[in-house]
Amino acid sequence: MSKDFTLEKYEAFLKSAIEHGYQLVSYQKYLNNKFDKVLILRHDVDKNPLNSLRTAQLQHNLGVTGTYYFRAVTESFDPEIIKKIAALGHEIGYHYEDLTLCKGDYEKAIVHFEKWLERLRFYYPVKTVCMHGSPMSKYDNRKLWDKYDYKSYDLIAEPYFDIDFNKVFYITDTGRKWDGNKVSVRDKVASKFDLSFHSTDELIAAFNENKLPNQIMQNIHPQRWSNNRLEWMQELILQSIKNSIKKALFVK
Repeated sequence: MSKDFTLEKYEAFLKSAIEHGYQLVSYQKYLNNKFDKVLILRHDVDKNPLNSLRTAQLQHNLGVTGTYYFRAVTESFDPEIIKKIAALGHEIGYHYEDLTLCKGDYEKAIVHFEKWLERLRFYYPVKTVCMHGSPMSKYDNRKLWDKYDYKSYDLIAEPYFDIDFNKVFYITDTGRKWDGNKVSVRDKVASKFDLSFHSTDELIAAFNENKLPNQIMQNIHPQRWSNNRLEWMQELILQSIKNSIKKALFVK
C-alpha cells in the first residue's frame, strides 16, 4: 500500500466514496441541492497553493468538484492558481482570519474582511466563507460575527455556523491525521457521531464496510498531500513539531 498523505492515497479515498454511491460536491452545490449520499469536498489553502491546484486537477479528472478557501496572505493568495482552480469548475471561498491579522480590532477587521472578499470576488463570485483557525493566535476569527453579519455581504453560508454536524459527519486532516482533535485548537465541531479514524486506509475500509454516514464533510489542507518525497517528509516533520507545540500550549 502507498504511504498516507500522498495524492495516490487521496485519489483512492475519493474513488472509494464514488464507488459506494456518494456524490462528491462543493459546499455551495451541497447547499443548493439535496443528496441521498454526499461527500462535501472542502479544502483550506493555508499555504503552498500549487498543491491545491494538484488536488483540484485530480478531482477534475474524476469528474467531481469541491470548495477551495484561500487566505489573505502571500503564502495562500495566488491569483493565477485561484483562476486555474476556478476554471476547473471548483468553488472558491475566503478563508478569513481578519480578527487575528488586525489583532482583535473589530472595526479594522471588518474593513479588512470587506477588502479581501472583494479582491477574491475579482476572480470568482464568492458565496461562502470559512474561518481560519489561527491556532497560535488568541483570537477566534469567528467572533467577528458577534458584531457583524456575514450574510449582509451577499454570502449564503459559513460551515461552522450553517452545517448541523449532528447530521453531517465531519472529518479533517488537522494535525496530519484524521483523529487530530487533541492537537486541534479550533478546527473541531460538536457532533453526535462516535466515529474515529486515524489513517486514510481506515476511512477507505469504512467506506467498503458501509460504516460511514450518508452525509460527510471532509476538510483537507492540500499542502499535506504530496507525491514529492522531500515535500512529504518536510510536511511530516513540520507538522510533528507543530503538534508538539499545540499539545504543550493548548491541550490540558
